[in-house]
Amino acid sequence: MLNTWADPGRPTGERVAALLAELTLEEKLAQLVGVWVGISDGEEVAPAQHEFAEPLPPWDELTKPGLGQLTRVFGTGPVDPLVGAKVLAETQRKLVANTRFGIPAMAHEECLAGFTAWQATVFPVPLAWGASFDPESVERMAREVGLVMRDVGVHQGLAPVLDVTRDPRWGRTEETIGEDPYLVGLLGAAYTKGLESSGIVATLKHFAGYSASAGGRNHAPVHMGPREFADVVLPPFEMALRLGGARSVMHSYAEVDGVPPAADPSLLTDLLRDQWGFDGVVVADYFGVSFLETAHGVAGSPGEAGAMALAAGVDVELPSVRCYGEPLTELVRSGLVDEALVDRAVTRVLTQKCELGLLDEDYRPESPAVLRGEPVDLDPPALRDLARTMAERSVVLLDNASGVLPLDPAKGDTVKLAVVGPCADDLLALMGCYAFPNHVGVQHPEVALGVEMDTLLQAVRTEFPDAAVSTAKGCEVDGEDRSGIADAVAVAREADVVLAVLGDRAGLFGRGTSGEGCDAEDLSLPGVQGELLDALLALDVPVVLVLLTGRPYALGSYQPAAVVQAFFPGEEGAGAVAGVLSGRVNPSGKLPVQVPRGSGGQPTTYLHPRLGGPGGASSVDPSPAYPFGHGLSYTTFELSDFTAGEEFPSDGEVEVSCLVRNTGDRPGAEVVQLYLHDPVASVTRPVRQLVGFARVDLEPGEATEVGFRLHADRTSFTGRDGRRVVEPGELLLQVGCSSADIRWERSVRLTGEPRVVGHDRVLVTPVSTN
Repeated sequence: MLNTWADPGRPTGERVAALLAELTLEEKLAQLVGVWVGISDGEEVAPAQHEFAEPLPPWDELTKPGLGQLTRVFGTGPVDPLVGAKVLAETQRKLVANTRFGIPAMAHEECLAGFTAWQATVFPVPLAWGASFDPESVERMAREVGLVMRDVGVHQGLAPVLDVTRDPRWGRTEETIGEDPYLVGLLGAAYTKGLESSGIVATLKHFAGYSASAGGRNHAPVHMGPREFADVVLPPFEMALRLGGARSVMHSYAEVDGVPPAADPSLLTDLLRDQWGFDGVVVADYFGVSFLETAHGVAGSPGEAGAMALAAGVDVELPSVRCYGEPLTELVRSGLVDEALVDRAVTRVLTQKCELGLLDEDYRPESPAVLRGEPVDLDPPALRDLARTMAERSVVLLDNASGVLPLDPAKGDTVKLAVVGPCADDLLALMGCYAFPNHVGVQHPEVALGVEMDTLLQAVRTEFPDAAVSTAKGCEVDGEDRSGIADAVAVAREADVVLAVLGDRAGLFGRGTSGEGCDAEDLSLPGVQGELLDALLALDVPVVLVLLTGRPYALGSYQPAAVVQAFFPGEEGAGAVAGVLSGRVNPSGKLPVQVPRGSGGQPTTYLHPRLGGPGGASSVDPSPAYPFGHGLSYTTFELSDFTAGEEFPSDGEVEVSCLVRNTGDRPGAEVVQLYLHDPVASVTRPVRQLVGFARVDLEPGEATEVGFRLHADRTSFTGRDGRRVVEPGELLLQVGCSSADIRWERSVRLTGEPRVVGHDRVLVTPVSTN
């Protein structure tokens, strides 16, 4: 007779309850942990990885009670995709055969900028997604990434990152989508929706407050009031849950006002579950449960840390078992921890496994890739095309006052190009810290990169086949070696145009200038790159500054002929940047983070109240060199025929529209941006806040009407009493092409009574074009 819990014809709740009732305590706790085989190999790819790399019992002994998660079968070392899929299938087969109930494990992997696996497509980093202002392409990208992962047997992806940039000195800025919560939320929800539509469980991270760490230092305490936390940090998570359908959330490493999220039931249970209605699984960031003991000092032992996290609402300890194993078992057996808390977490885990088909009687461990038995292509043409689209749409032309761009390939026989700088001929300079080649591949120099791609130097030579291209490195990305600057200047002096290719080297925990654990003391260009740029600018030759970075750097002291910004644009990034230089690609990216003038002018974002901007009260001017939302094109756009209602009720909406026309001679895309300002409110409000945007592609001379339906809920904020409120009164609506390039504004009146709104409020401003 078929066990109730294995019968796919029965309701999920009934199946899970039946299985839970048969599990011993050890079998229950086994469902709440992961195992990371290879944790002690190579350099760290997770904080304190080697500190917690304790010897594990033999596999059969370790997994006899069962296993909740398998950690990074594909992402720990370079493994052939088909071999990895077969290893995963065989591991699952043994797990099913050697455990009492034969429950498979969930396999999770990183997928921040594509599947973090050898030979998989390397997409642009999330900061580049933000620059695209293109949620539709982000959703398509995520779906295709998810389909590849499902094909080899993966169940869960640890993405997207929904942290809002607060201090770009933070090394993980490259992993954020930007400094505006609406932009982060809309694109993050699109990525979530795409990943979930492929069958992969999306994992929202890092919940919450991680990016606001003091001084931009990784894991540093967060000093943020509850209103700012509610209005800036939380909305992207709300959007990704409601609009994207995420089934998992990962807690943050941060401690917010002295309380680590992994130990905070008010965050993980009261808010996330009771108020927002989340019914999925909360997983620990790697070693986050142990950090309650070893880093935060709020627990005195592994068992105490496990008990604290379990009570707060952390269901699964990742990446490997430490606190949720024997230490927690002892506390439950002694009566110090209520077994009902264990049952609560196990119920959530088994429910998710049931929904994935892992409890079905006819479950088979072989993935589609294993059943086909053919070589697996993790970088197929369709994904490369998407990577190219994302890269091309994310390149930002910051400045072109001299008109030097685009360079004309047709005149290549007379053009001498000097391509100089430490990032010009470096493949790794195009990828972020969670791209496999940077994340793991650098530890295996004997292994091929895994994907076909060009450096920017190679792409420039392809783009300008008749040009005389010379090159010099000039200096390293970081360090104090200036010995190559003179050679770079000599090469540049003979050129008609200099391409100064500067930027970051993505890495982990101090092994780079950008990435997890690679924070910056200030926002000067790394190493002596600023000195190299100064030397090049002193020549009587036009210098085009090309930046391949994971964060914005201070550019106010430089006056190059043009500036092109690309945030780690991925495997197709070199061609995208070269295309922008030639004009084959008309740039359409917009800044998701503002670019500072001086290295000490930050940290700040465009989301500041009146006293956060320039004024006579301070000698420091925080105005950026290039504002949020800024980005130039090789064509021109005119915004006209603006309309908006004069008033709308506090439970209604107002329509705002304008006509956008391409007035130039090239096809191009403009991002029309709608901003809101509340000039008189019960608490201080930002001088400008993005509440809607539309990316519009237009042929020369073509025009389209862009309409926004702004609901009153979108004007809400957290009031003095901690509740989110819609306050009637005068509002200022602004339409423009950046947060500083405002083409039109109108005062409208919000009428009626104040309204308290909650998680069910309107989160999105619908956009129409015709």
